[in-house]
Amino acid sequence: MFENKGRTEIEQLGEFGLIDHLTKNFAISNKSTIKGIGDDAAVLNFEDKKTLISTDLLLEGIHFDLAYTPLKHLGYKAVQVNLSDIYAMNGMAHQITVSIGLSSKFPLEAIEELYQGISIACEKYGIDLVGGDTSSSKQGLVISVTSIGTADEKDICYRNTANEGDLICVSGDLGGAYIGLQLLEREKNIFLENPNIQPDLEGKDYIVERQLKPEARKDIIESLKLMKIKPSSMIDVSDGLASEILHICKQSNKGCNLYEEKIPIDPMTYDTARDFGIDPTVCALNGGEDYELLFTIKQSDFEKIKNNPDISIIGHVTEASAGCNLISKSQKVHPIQAQGWNSLKGNQE
Repeated sequence: MFENKGRTEIEQLGEFGLIDHLTKNFAISNKSTIKGIGDDAAVLNFEDKKTLISTDLLLEGIHFDLAYTPLKHLGYKAVQVNLSDIYAMNGMAHQITVSIGLSSKFPLEAIEELYQGISIACEKYGIDLVGGDTSSSKQGLVISVTSIGTADEKDICYRNTANEGDLICVSGDLGGAYIGLQLLEREKNIFLENPNIQPDLEGKDYIVERQLKPEARKDIIESLKLMKIKPSSMIDVSDGLASEILHICKQSNKGCNLYEEKIPIDPMTYDTARDFGIDPTVCALNGGEDYELLFTIKQSDFEKIKNNPDISIIGHVTEASAGCNLISKSQKVHPIQAQGWNSLKGNQE
């Protein structure tokens, strides 16, 4: 896959030479970064802020398929997945570390492409790369990213603090990443059966990008601050809307009513799901990897948020005894069940 005339074997550089080569063009942009790459540990100074830390592990064959995932996109996505966790705490991310495990099939040029995507994400979101590690791997490509951020203690949002009567809100739209994955998988299988048939993704850019190049919602955190809204609870939508709202309700000891007609689904997601014979609402509830923000707010904040085009109010929090329910478009009540992504099994449950 990576055979070409310009192939450079990684062994030629050695571990430290590889790290130096990959990170030499990463600039420092945060004053909280005192010392980045180049010593035994990074040195950070956040003064009176609380520190937020999150780690994600991405494994080839489990979390991504290199048959249709460009390495530059993969590097970008690996960062976004991690930043999303910091924003889901109502914080701001400042630094990341990146560790990779590589099999011998990867030449230097392939890893340069991966780090180009990482660099683009860091530059766009104002993030400093301050450390990491490299190792050989017998299992293909392994990527581990740790993100470091800050927030004032009063601003931090947890999952266990939703209140009865709170409005349930979500940013952006849902289900696009899942249906984009279905499209990519279909085209991969067609290609494997007949390599002469080129992938047909024309007009499907939005849902393909939702899968291959998601965007963490830093902008939503900034908007909430401008609107002077502090969510009562928050989580990012990595495993599907159903799974995430159940996390909030379980940890807050509350129930909820979600309204199917209020769940934001992009027209391309809707139409493509129908073409696949999949209910678009199922994609939104159980698909995952949208990396939108799901949060609850006080009813008194309704006037501030009701006209925001990037945020949808999709339900409300109830007492625990009422259960967690989806109210369908035909007004039928369905208990919400989590059938989203299970990273331990590597498939849809």
